Parts: sequence; structure tokens; C-alpha cells
Amino acid sequence: QVQLVESGGGLVQAGGSLTLSCAASGRTFSRYMGWFRQAAGKEREFVAGINWSGASTRYAESVKGRFTISRDNAKNTVHLQMNSLKPDDTAVYYCAAGLGSWNGPFDYWGQGTQVTVSS
Repeated sequence: QVQLVESGGGLVQAGGSLTLSCAASGRTFSRYMGWFRQAAGKEREFVAGINWSGASTRYAESVKGRFTISRDNAKNTVHLQMNSLKPDDTAVYYCAAGLGSWNGPFDYWGQGTQVTVSS
């Protein structure tokens, strides 16, 4: 079993930065890890993903150049550094673990952490 717990969300002004963290319990070092988000009234969308070694990453077009995903397998953590935040980045952010690639499947999910960007 894998359990994922996100932290680091909060309220930030546009242009600011936040770093989200995902603490995993269980065997995640071989899993593909991803960050997703869901804004109010919208479908959940892929934000960023990283393979088991950290050598391969993928980003949604909307966050490229602003967000950076990283992982520390020794500490079972995944991070999402978010810079130049925009009001459109407001959403609940979820960490997920999967056996495939950025397009899934993801079989473990965290509870989510709220990110609110004020204009």
C-alpha cells in the first residue's frame, strides 16, 4: 500500500511562489509520481510528472517554465516548486503515484492541498 500526504498549500499573491510537498509511505521509489490540480467547477488536470529516477519530467503547457517537479527517493518525497503564480493556478493540488507514465494509470492519490492565488 502507498499513502500520500500533501502539504505546503496556502494563499499567495499573484507573482509569488509556493512549494508543495508530498510525503509518501510505502514503496514509491519505483513509481511514476505526478501532481494534478482541480479548480472549482473544472475537471482535474495533469500538472507535472516525474519518473522513478528523476531523469524524466513532464509539464502541462500552462505551467512550463514556472513549475518544477523533483523527488527525493531516499526521503520518499516529491516536491512541486511553483513560481510566478497566477490566479488561474488556484486549485486543489493532488499528489499521485502510478505504474506508468504521465498519462497514467495513477492508482494512489493524496487528499489534496488548497492553493489560492490572489490577484
